[in-house]
This record gives sequence, C-alpha cells and structure tokens, in this order.
Amino acid sequence: MTPIPRPNIRMDAAPVTADTGVDADAGADVILALGSNLGDSVATLALAIREIADIEGFELTRIAPLYESAAVKLHGVDTEAPRYVNTVVAGCYTGEPKQLLAAINAIENANGRVRTERWGDRTLDIDIIVIDDVRSDDPDLTIPHPRAVERDFVLVPWLDVDPDAVLPGQGRVSDLLSQLQITVVPLEGTAT
Repeated sequence: MTPIPRPNIRMDAAPVTADTGVDADAGADVILALGSNLGDSVATLALAIREIADIEGFELTRIAPLYESAAVKLHGVDTEAPRYVNTVVAGCYTGEPKQLLAAINAIENANGRVRTERWGDRTLDIDIIVIDDVRSDDPDLTIPHPRAVERDFVLVPWLDVDPDAVLPGQGRVSDLLSQLQITVVPLEGTAT
C-alpha cells in the first residue's frame, strides 16, 4: 500500500475577509474532497495529496483516513462500477478561488482524469467543498459544493479533519450526517 503523507498541522488559519472573499495575507480555510475508482486509487490519492500540498499559496493542514464507497452516477448508485476510495483534506489557501480550481483541475488532468461522462468513473476527482464562508454561484465554481450535503463520502471524512465542521447555509456537518444513511466504510489495510 502507498502511505498517505501526513503534514504538520497548522491550527491558526484565519477566516476570510468579508470585502474581498479571501484575505491574501492570512488565507482561507479550505476543504477539498478527493475520490478515485479507476487504477491504483490509493496511490493516485497519495500522489494527488502531495501535489495539492505543492500548490502555490496552499498549506495542507489535515488529511482524513481513506474510505470506500459505491460509485454514484446520475441515475443513482451503480453497483457494477468499481468502488471509490475517498478522503478529505483541509488546508489554508491565500489565492483566489478560481486559481485553486485551475490548480486542482491540472492535478486531475495530470493523473489521467478524462471528462467524457458526467459523474462517470474516474482516476481522480477533486472537489472544492468550502473556502471559508465564500459563496459562489459561478457555473464553473459553485461554493459551497451544492451536493456535499447529501454525500456521506464527503461528510464522514470531513468530520475526521474537523469535528466541529459547518457547511455554510446548511448547518453542522455532524447534524447533516445524522440525516443520511451511512454507506462509506473505512478502507482496510491503509495507513490512516
């Protein structure tokens, strides 16, 4: 198994400012959700986490353990598709949200992501779940992530990195999770 890197934990990340969306000096707290169901998913996620840590202006602060989940497609759960390996990472980012989106899209592409089918199987998927309390309805970047509230494969590992997490506009992650059927399971045999 490929070990997942563990960064030094930074506990002093400052909130975003109300006027610009992101305080360029202090940075914004960010939650990213990662998933993979094609190829060596554990190795892909480990590499992607290292690449995220290398994004200019991004400081990786926490990494959740790995979980396994069924593939969710547009029509619902696909039991015939390979299962996903999922995790969540937390960090502090000093750039603009669209710069972060471009950086994670580049990481996805470098790891073989092909966008032929919406919600299709993939080598790597990285979603921006929240950037502090930033709200965006941009078609290219909706923040908070519009479907995070219904995805246990996001909420469960998110609680691992922040037990007091709040999804802006929706409520405490622990309360949201209590309303869902939990289908994710810890991935056996991986370093956590």
